[in-house]
Amino acid sequence: MKVYQTDEIRNIAMVGSAGSGKTTLAESMLFESGVIRRRGTVEGKNTVSDYFPVEQEYGYSVFSTVFNVEWNNKKLNIIDCPGSDDFVGGAITALNVTDQALIVVNGQYGPEVGTQNIFRYTEKLNKPVIFAVNELDRDNCDFDTVMGQLRDIYGTKCVQVQYPIATGPGFNAVIDLIKMKKYSWKPEGGAPTIEDIPADEQDKAEELHAALIEAAAENDEALMEKFFEEENLSEEEIREGIRKGLVSRSMFPVFCVCGGRSMGVRRLMEFLGNVAPAPTDMPKVSNTHGDEVTTDPNGPTSLFFFKTGMEPHIGEVSYFKVMSGTVTAGDDLTNADRGSKERVATLYVCSGANRQPVDKLCAGDLGCTVKLKDVKTGNTLNGKDSENSFNFIQFPNSKYSRAVKAVNESDTEKMMAALQRMRQEDPTWVVEQSKELKQVIVHGQGEFHLRTLKWRLENNDKIMINYIEPKIPYRETITKAARADYRHKKQSGGAGQFGEVHLIVEPYTEGMPDPTVYKFGGQEYRMNIKGKQEIDLEWGGKLVFINSVVGGAIDARFMPAILKGVQERMEQGPLTGSYARDVRVIVYDGKMHPVDSNELSFMLAARNAFSQAFREAGPKILEPIYDLEVLVPADYMGDVMSDLQGRRALIMGMDSEAGYQKLAAKIPLKELASYSITLSSITGGRASFSTKFSSYELVPQDVQTQLIKEHEAELAEEDK
Repeated sequence: MKVYQTDEIRNIAMVGSAGSGKTTLAESMLFESGVIRRRGTVEGKNTVSDYFPVEQEYGYSVFSTVFNVEWNNKKLNIIDCPGSDDFVGGAITALNVTDQALIVVNGQYGPEVGTQNIFRYTEKLNKPVIFAVNELDRDNCDFDTVMGQLRDIYGTKCVQVQYPIATGPGFNAVIDLIKMKKYSWKPEGGAPTIEDIPADEQDKAEELHAALIEAAAENDEALMEKFFEEENLSEEEIREGIRKGLVSRSMFPVFCVCGGRSMGVRRLMEFLGNVAPAPTDMPKVSNTHGDEVTTDPNGPTSLFFFKTGMEPHIGEVSYFKVMSGTVTAGDDLTNADRGSKERVATLYVCSGANRQPVDKLCAGDLGCTVKLKDVKTGNTLNGKDSENSFNFIQFPNSKYSRAVKAVNESDTEKMMAALQRMRQEDPTWVVEQSKELKQVIVHGQGEFHLRTLKWRLENNDKIMINYIEPKIPYRETITKAARADYRHKKQSGGAGQFGEVHLIVEPYTEGMPDPTVYKFGGQEYRMNIKGKQEIDLEWGGKLVFINSVVGGAIDARFMPAILKGVQERMEQGPLTGSYARDVRVIVYDGKMHPVDSNELSFMLAARNAFSQAFREAGPKILEPIYDLEVLVPADYMGDVMSDLQGRRALIMGMDSEAGYQKLAAKIPLKELASYSITLSSITGGRASFSTKFSSYELVPQDVQTQLIKEHEAELAEEDK
């Protein structure tokens, strides 16, 4: 393969809903450009994109696949992304390292919720969008209806550059509104026959051509002036107007393709090479220092590693984008994130599992290499004159979590190593070893997401695992003030132990005034503050510790031990054994012995005094509450709301967004455990949701009673 210059490169993320035909379209692109000699099929389990065993098992794309085609002296780097929302990490990564999105829409179903989710990411990242309406040869396909839906959702920015003469099984021709020609195909597809537009299509073609010219002209003042004067633009001027419209997101061209029969594929690739923006047409990316990095092949070399693949007999395959400069096989580079030196011994351009060696790659290009020593996803390798590092990819919060346990405990260490390795391939898998819950928890984007992880562990790594619903990280707090004292005294032959602590606990709220006086059992306790510590607890909330001891009843050197005793007891609340938070502790009196008092004695005394006071201070259980946003078709809104109300959710508001209803709610984490499965079942997979931690709130009394009973039963079982 020749070395392509930056202005000859086009980077495209191929995205869309599951079932839109992206993998099949990718296969046709590879076939038509000569990269492969025979088109594979998803059913035949022999496509370039879906080459991992887990993908062939489920018949879905699980990983994004990088491939390239050469067309008309342009290099098209395309990343075929999974359509399922469970594997959205691949699409988000691809959108960040490419320059535009090719959103594939199934001609039978039109834009689905997955289409809308992806479009929202393109909005957030300010990426150009090209729509390709695919599978136009299927029954029930109506291009005009799909076009109307696109315009209803995304507005008049959706502009046809083609339209089919007929859809359904008889689909075999389109009118191209840039070329103003008819493209038709034989049943096997491939190279089109290009002819003049038939007379019976002329009026419609001219009307849509005029609309296309006007939309293109609006993106450039000079083109607009010429359009007003001549009411026409040349083909090259139309291209230039569309290119500028793509970059500014003021125009979303719509194409017609049939990936399964290779119809319209060559024309789409021609457009991508001639019109789609090159890396230099797009806004510059900033490094972690906030400095803009120019996509300049003559600049200092920087490679950003956006993906890691694990392949049999090879190991790690590391995929990168050349952010700046030029990389040559054999270059010695420095890892900006880890400080290590790396030699990039070989460079490849890839199409799925097929890799073709190249001598060098220029700024803006995508490539891969193997056998690097210490490079992980998200790392940057720099040449000697570069100090860049990049961290521009932000993944969504997890939606589905399960505790994972190896069936054979001896496999636990092996399981953890495999989980960490797989997280390199998909950063939306989050592995947490929870000290609090005493569980290993895997967080992902959905039930299917975690099901594929289980399949891979059991089939590839031969590690049998079980999923368990994770425990909820409850918190405990108090609702009123209480007082307690405790004397720890122990005498056993030699030196004894003695420590007595008197303390008061009360709920803490931010900004509350310092204490002055308390009344318990008719007795008044006045506070004289000697010291105060505000401690931000690692599990959230605060502990405020006040020393109000007067008269030397407890030596100041014992106060750290008393604080330690309180902190240790806050790690195990009396109701459910959960962490305690938002408590103010005032130590106001005590006793010590001139010989037997020591740090251990006061720590134990403080632990017991705090425990007694906490139990008498109206202890309550807090549960984590999450902000929930559901994007759902209007037809299912009633069923979704009814289900949420049964989950103790509080509906915060409703709105409409691009043809869907957007519902905002607050919901306990406990009720989210199986929500992704239920929502998919209710809506036939047409809804999506996102969550974000909001706060801790008191659980209802009936829930608290149940949780306490469950905890007591667990303790009783442990004591057997």
